[in-house]
Amino acid sequence: MIAKLSKGGSFGGAVQYIFGPGKGADCLAGMGVLFKDTPSIIRGFERQAAQNPRVSKPVGHVVLSFSPRDAARLDNRLLLSIAVEYLDRMGIKDTQLIIVRHRDREHPHLHILFNRVGNDGRTISDRNDRYRSERLCKQLTARYGLYFASGKEQVKEYRLREPDKTKYEIYHALCDTVPRCRNWEELTAALHREGIATEFRMRGGTSDVQGVVFAKNGYPFNGSKIDRQFSYSKIDTALERNSRQALASERQSAPTLTPSFSYLLDDLLRPRFDPDEAEQTQQEQQRRRRGRRR
Repeated sequence: MIAKLSKGGSFGGAVQYIFGPGKGADCLAGMGVLFKDTPSIIRGFERQAAQNPRVSKPVGHVVLSFSPRDAARLDNRLLLSIAVEYLDRMGIKDTQLIIVRHRDREHPHLHILFNRVGNDGRTISDRNDRYRSERLCKQLTARYGLYFASGKEQVKEYRLREPDKTKYEIYHALCDTVPRCRNWEELTAALHREGIATEFRMRGGTSDVQGVVFAKNGYPFNGSKIDRQFSYSKIDTALERNSRQALASERQSAPTLTPSFSYLLDDLLRPRFDPDEAEQTQQEQQRRRRGRRR
């Protein structure tokens, strides 16, 4: 989750952009404005801004963007919850605002338009807003279990030239394979299928592994140079964790005699009452008694 903050002087331009054609706009919430049509929304913002003409840029605009990996779970209800918490913790309250979702990009994102002139005519503070927003986005990403995108994922890879192009190919392959492997043998084989060779660097004169090098298209890269998370030690830790989790999962799935199954066995072995059999047993006992009396 990242936020882009901006300020402007024209509510007309901002509102027309947010509700413009091709945006697939879903208005999730609004406060203090009349939702009759876009001119009504614009007039409402402008009237309140006029209460404090000293504010030259009364338009507050925040774009909250999320990773495409979270698209499946980010429905309108969850997006609205995140937006409301963001606004509250940023101190953007007691003012007019609208929260609109756009569907014109592959990644989920919201546009929040608010009046920097509050309901009481005072200015909504923007002190250190970019720093506070960046810190808050990280906190909300963790709080809601959202995907943390690395800086590499913002790179326009189609513009890259060699050897950076190959470096990013290896990066994506490692992102995909490391979480699925339990040991170095599995990882090496998976990377080999992607055309990537794996070579271990040993500590001088010993058999201790000191590092790992990944190579493709004739370009070798140290694991840590591809990304810090792909140094030998960090990959090794990740593989050990994957192995422990897989073992624990296998143990949990092993067949066991559950309480309900035990009760079923007890029920099957418990003697059952058969009326015909009971009557026959009673008649046999009576004949035996008569035979003894004779």
